[in-house]
Amino acid sequence: MKDFSRTASSELPTHFGPFRLVHYHSAELEGLALVRGNPTGDGVLCRIHSECMTGEVFGSLRCDCRAQLELAQERLSRASEGVIVYLRQEGRGIGLGNKIRAYALQDQGRDTVQANIELGFEVDERNYELAAAILLDLGITGVRLMTNNPEKLKGLSDAGIKLDEHVPHWAGASTHSEAYLETKRHRMGHITQSPVPGATTTEATVASPVGEAPQSDSSQTDNSQADSA
Repeated sequence: MKDFSRTASSELPTHFGPFRLVHYHSAELEGLALVRGNPTGDGVLCRIHSECMTGEVFGSLRCDCRAQLELAQERLSRASEGVIVYLRQEGRGIGLGNKIRAYALQDQGRDTVQANIELGFEVDERNYELAAAILLDLGITGVRLMTNNPEKLKGLSDAGIKLDEHVPHWAGASTHSEAYLETKRHRMGHITQSPVPGATTTEATVASPVGEAPQSDSSQTDNSQADSA
């Protein structure tokens, strides 16, 4: 990756316990690694998360981004080791201003897919080359990836990171986000079972009505309400 570098690192105490925060920069994009413990090698619990200022800073209920980020931090805290790679790719890569324009179109009745296309963008403009570069810099070669997004699984694999497990990452819904989550499931193909050949799925899930969380298979060991959401 062009002009990729690690620029700074510090300890970060959080409500979910202590983490290490590492900043990275490339010619195209800025990113962070929120590191719990000392994860290296394969099988590292990992979340690749894209910035959402409206949800994570201002508490927007249109999406589940803040809930997914906090769920990932909670899971890493319980696991005692892992990493969240945080990418500055607001609005699935279209930027903050265009994201607000997309919101305005959604207010008029479009869904999130229709809004992006009407603005002249792809449904998802993100790429995961920086995420892969960050993981490799940390000595991580294989991950247990917390996601529901098949494009994220494919993008990270294409960038050279081995996918050891797919960990479903539904974080629940509000009345304001039901339509958005329905679009992610039915128009963007977001999943509850592993599509990656050779990868396993940490917790089996069954489809639930839109607005309700997928339910975990009772045979799994992790039955916490947060993880089954």
